[in-house]
Amino acid sequence: MEPAILIITLACGMLVSRVGLPPLIGYLVAGFVLFLFGINESSLPLLEQLANLGVTLLLFAIGLKLDIRSLFKAEVLAGSSLHLMASMLFFIPLLKILGLLGLEQLTGLGLHQLGLLAFALSFSSTIFAVKILEDKGDMQSLYGRVAIGILIMQDIFAVAFLTISKGDIPSIWALGLLLLPFAKPIIYKAFDRVGHGELLVLFGLVMALVLGAGLFELVGLKPDLGALIIGILLAGHAKSSELAKSLFYFKELFLVAFFLTIGLNGLPSFSDIGLASLLVIIVPIKVVLFLYLLTYFKLRSRTSLLSSITLGNYSEFGLIVAAVATSKGWLPPQWMIILAVALSLSFLVAAPFNAASNRLYQKFQSRLQKLERHPLHPEDRPIRVGNPRFLILGMGRIGSGAYDELANKFDGEILGIEHKQELVDFHKDAGRNVVKGDAADTDFWEKLDKAPNLELVLLAMPHHIGNQFAVEQLKRLDYKGKLSAIVQYSEDALSLKDSGVHSVFNLYEAAGAGFVDHVIQELESGQQHEADIAVETQNT
Repeated sequence: MEPAILIITLACGMLVSRVGLPPLIGYLVAGFVLFLFGINESSLPLLEQLANLGVTLLLFAIGLKLDIRSLFKAEVLAGSSLHLMASMLFFIPLLKILGLLGLEQLTGLGLHQLGLLAFALSFSSTIFAVKILEDKGDMQSLYGRVAIGILIMQDIFAVAFLTISKGDIPSIWALGLLLLPFAKPIIYKAFDRVGHGELLVLFGLVMALVLGAGLFELVGLKPDLGALIIGILLAGHAKSSELAKSLFYFKELFLVAFFLTIGLNGLPSFSDIGLASLLVIIVPIKVVLFLYLLTYFKLRSRTSLLSSITLGNYSEFGLIVAAVATSKGWLPPQWMIILAVALSLSFLVAAPFNAASNRLYQKFQSRLQKLERHPLHPEDRPIRVGNPRFLILGMGRIGSGAYDELANKFDGEILGIEHKQELVDFHKDAGRNVVKGDAADTDFWEKLDKAPNLELVLLAMPHHIGNQFAVEQLKRLDYKGKLSAIVQYSEDALSLKDSGVHSVFNLYEAAGAGFVDHVIQELESGQQHEADIAVETQNT
């Protein structure tokens, strides 16, 4: 039956992708289809293990990209906490009223049971948000970082509940985990020595599953929490992003198993689907609540709206909370299926809204801006660029070299854009005119002031996707000047030229030509040196 599982999952994923929806919705549908064929979780124990691995690696990957300081920002810490409390205050009376109106699934539920349901419904999906942000290339945008920070806080709330619900007090040895930061130099040395191939992948799996999940479970704490914390511990290493990319497809494949297991819990009745649909209709209230909270903390209305729409769904952690509650008899078992359907439908509704989020902002921009509180958040203020003639996007080695060459003739008329704060500080100390910004991020272009006398934009970012995106944004802003770009591959050069870039500089071809020129110069100078010695010998 295993081949049939793979075929059905692939077919559902491809069909859903063809209509512009995330494949994960297809995986949920595949789970329900498999259940119709008599397959359930108990008949596929390996699938559940793979699903758990997927969630663990997801949290590890989030930790690798997380700046722990971002969790202590008001919009994240207070925003997530206030939203949780407000959601519960909203959901508990609403569910009670629906029970009084005669919905059988809610009739007779006590206050503590309604509280558990409200708690589960308050979460937003980490998996869905990460997938959406990765597909849009907005993981490092401000709105993406705010959304991920809030999701991390929600995950911590969920993990705290799961730890308490075990009814077991963590081992006294759990205090020893406080010493993990002191092991950081040893871990980093190992990280340095694993190279860039399969050893790097094995190192990541050991860190996530052994040092993280395994060690935390050993001392009575939630394994997923351990994976998240070890990921955060490794986030400061230079190779952390490379490790995240190396584990990407493992994580993605295991998460397919997670979505399949949701559908394998059983088929819902018509009344279950009706209640789940009603819960999905309420999701916009979660979005509006996030919107008001984030603008209250002085984020721009656009940032707040995009973060809120990203969080506008129900969560897999809500399902995990419900699973624990049903296993302990705190909730009727049918609520697992209801929440699974609500989760699936919320993904189905949220996907097109996320795709249209920028259009929604543009349509309601004037109304949304009335919610903004000034002065705006320091990270969300307009980017002042002055009035340069030359703009360099990406101030690495190539961008810096280009800046210095231009500065010999046009000093004072050049501006560099760089997204790494340490590089911005370095260039400012060296006397270069550089501001912080990520040209591969939609937020950057939304906050960028116009430069009316701009004549040339140099695209010196290391990744083709970023340069291509910058070209599209410059077109949208009706830029009429010249464009020049660096590329690594000939097909990238063709793509950029088709997009309207006037000149393209191939790094490898130029490096090869430069290398040959250097060798010829060395040979000629060596031959000249030998000739000079021969002349001196003859003269003596």
